[in-house]
Formats: sequence, C-alpha cells, structure tokens
Amino acid sequence: MDYAETAAIMKALSDENRVHIVSMIAKQNDICACNILDDLGINQSTLSYHMKTLCSTGLVTCRKEGKWMHYSLDRELFSKVANLLSGFASQK
Repeated sequence: MDYAETAAIMKALSDENRVHIVSMIAKQNDICACNILDDLGINQSTLSYHMKTLCSTGLVTCRKEGKWMHYSLDRELFSKVANLLSGFASQK
C-alpha cells in the first residue's frame, strides 16, 4: 500500500457514519442498502455519498440485486490496513 492509498483509506474511515456502516457490514458479511438506511436513519442520497467514499477506496464492494445495492467488505484490504497500523505501533 502506498501513502496516497493509505491516506484515502484513513480519510474514508474518519467519518462516524462510515465507521458505523463498516461495522454493520462486518457483522453480516453482506448487507442491503435498505437495512443500512433503516439502522442509521439517514436518507438515500447521504447513504450513497458514504458508500461511494467507502467503495472508491476498495474497502467495500457492491453488487446490485433487484433495485437495491448490497455491500460487503474487502477483508483482505482490511487485513493489510490492520498490518500497516500494527507495524506503526511496533516501530521504534
């Protein structure tokens, strides 16, 4: 991961709603946008903005099923981010 990619990921995770969304997806592996809307109590355009941000970094992937989008995490990328952060903590 280069510095620009790392910064984009950190920026995507710097919003409380996006962290909440990631947590929801992590618990269910795959979640419909309708369920995210119900839980967060936000409107469709706000959700679209947050999902565009998360998907553009590669943290979240999406697929269309009927009229709804379904989201899942790229767990491999999250693992890389975790390893990167862990490496920062262990450096002296």
